[in-house]
Amino acid sequence: MKQTWSQYRSFDTTVQLLLLNQLTINLGFYMLMPYLAAHLSGSLALATWAVGLILGVRNLSQQGMFLIGGMLADRLGYKPLIVAGCTLRTVGFAALAFADTLPTLIAASAATGLAGALFNPAVRAYMAAQAGERRVDAFALFNVFYQSGILLGPLIGLALTAVAFPVTCTVASAIFAALTLMQLRRLPDNTATPREDRPALREQTGTVLRNRPFWLFSLAMTGSYVLSFQIYLALPLETERLTGNGTTATAATSALFIVSGLVALLGQMRITAWCKTAWKPSTCLVAGMALMATAFLPPMLTADSTPAGPGWQTALAILPVLLCAGLLAVATAVLYPFEMDTLVSLADGRWVATHYGLYNTVCGIGITIGNLATGALLDAARTSGYAALPWAVLALVGIICAAALGALTRTGRLTPADPVPLKV
Repeated sequence: MKQTWSQYRSFDTTVQLLLLNQLTINLGFYMLMPYLAAHLSGSLALATWAVGLILGVRNLSQQGMFLIGGMLADRLGYKPLIVAGCTLRTVGFAALAFADTLPTLIAASAATGLAGALFNPAVRAYMAAQAGERRVDAFALFNVFYQSGILLGPLIGLALTAVAFPVTCTVASAIFAALTLMQLRRLPDNTATPREDRPALREQTGTVLRNRPFWLFSLAMTGSYVLSFQIYLALPLETERLTGNGTTATAATSALFIVSGLVALLGQMRITAWCKTAWKPSTCLVAGMALMATAFLPPMLTADSTPAGPGWQTALAILPVLLCAGLLAVATAVLYPFEMDTLVSLADGRWVATHYGLYNTVCGIGITIGNLATGALLDAARTSGYAALPWAVLALVGIICAAALGALTRTGRLTPADPVPLKV
C-alpha cells in the first residue's frame, strides 16, 4: 500500500482526481447494483422476465452507446462527458429509489447504463492524455482504485440495504451528486476539438473502423474479458455445487471477490513494476493471457470431486476455485495497464476515446456471447457427466487468445509507437 500511495502522490492533481473519480463511481455503482435484482423480484414482486428485462436494458444502453460516448468525448472534450455521465447516474439512481412501475424502472435503468457509456471512455482517454509517457503506471493505479470500489461498494450496500433498498439508492445518488459537483469545480477542462477541425461523424467513425490492428487486438483481448467474467458466473456456481446453499455458500462466494480484490490492492503496483522491468509490453499481454488460461486448470482437475462435508472439508474443497480467482486477478493485473496503453498506441493518439468506446462495445458483446456459451457448457457438463468440459474449454479460449496476441506481436502489429502526444 505504501508503494501505491507513493505512486499516487507522484502524479499531478488531475490524474489523482480521475483516480478518485473512478473509485467513487465503482463505490456508488456496486453499493446498489448487486442488490437490484432482489429488490425487483422481492420488494416489488416483479416477474422474473421483467427483472431480466430491466437489467438487460441497463446493460444494452451502456454497451450499445459506448461508441457514441467516446465519439462525443473526442469532439466536445472529456470533462463535459464525465460530468454529464455522473449527473445522469445521479438522476437514475434517485429514480430507482422511488420507481415502482415497469416503464419507470426501465427508464431509470436505461439512464444508469447510458451514464456509464458517457463517462467511461472519457475517463480513460483523459487518463491516457494526462499521464503521457507514464500511462502504464497510471492505468496500474487505475485498476487498484477500480477494484477498491468493487470491493468496498457491496459491503456498504449490504449494510444500507438491510435498512431499505431505497436508502441504498438515495445514498448512491448522493455520492454521484457530490462527485459531479467536485468534477465541475476541480477537474480541469481539456481542449476539445475546435469546431472547424471536427470531421463529419462518418469520417471520424470510419477512421476507427478501418483500423485493422485495433480490430485484431480487440478480438484477441475479448477472450480475457470472457475469462475474467467467470468470477461472476462459473466460479460462484462451482462454489455452490461444492458447498451447497445457505450461509456457507454465501461466505465462500464472497471469498472469491475478497481474494480478487486483495490481489489488486496489494499486488498491482509490484506486478506492474516487475513486468515493466522483465518484459516488453507485448510480452506482458501474451503472458497475462496465458496465465488466465492456466487459472482454469485447478477447477478442471477437481471438477469430479463430490460436494464437501462441514468444517475443514469445505475449506479444502473450495481451494481450487479460490486459486482460480486469485490467478485471474493476477493475470488481470498483468494485462490491464499494458492493454490500455496498447490501445492508445494503436489509435496513434487520434480519437482515443472513440477507440476506447468501440473496444468496450466489442468486449461487451464478447462477454454476452461467452456467458451464453459457458452456461450451455455448464448445463451440458451436468447432463453428460463430463464435469471438466467447461473448464477445459475456458482454458482453451485463453490459449487461443494468447497465441493470437503472440501472432500479432510477431507480425509487428502490437509494436509500441513512440510516445503519442495526446490532447489535454
